[in-house]
Amino acid sequence: MSSYTLEPIGFIRSTVKRREEAPRQGPEGAPDAWLEIEPQFAEALLGMEVGHELIVITWLHEARRDVLKGHPRSDESRPLTGVFYTRSPARPNPLGLHPVTVREIDGTRVKIGPIEAFDGTPVVDIKSASTRADG
Repeated sequence: MSSYTLEPIGFIRSTVKRREEAPRQGPEGAPDAWLEIEPQFAEALLGMEVGHELIVITWLHEARRDVLKGHPRSDESRPLTGVFYTRSPARPNPLGLHPVTVREIDGTRVKIGPIEAFDGTPVVDIKSASTRADG
């Protein structure tokens, strides 16, 4: 089996400081947060504007990687389900997908929200949620 390396393009800076404080999904009361882009990736922000909708892809660095099935939302009354059919952070490659809106841009800092990722979460990519931005 091959191994691959991901380099964070930035990090989330949030008022949510610990995993236990984070809502399960952004629309469930998550705050806005700053996405701080590493300087070498600054040019990749070209064209991004306030109001744009994005998909922020994070590496859920504190998630378990040995879980293959579980009860959705940790609700034992729900049937046991494979993690590939859930949004659980516990999975072999713990990538988080976060639909957000750009609130503000300040140099290499982008205020986005709502986002349930907690402070220090690595960001591995950002994609426009709009098909009009395809290029």
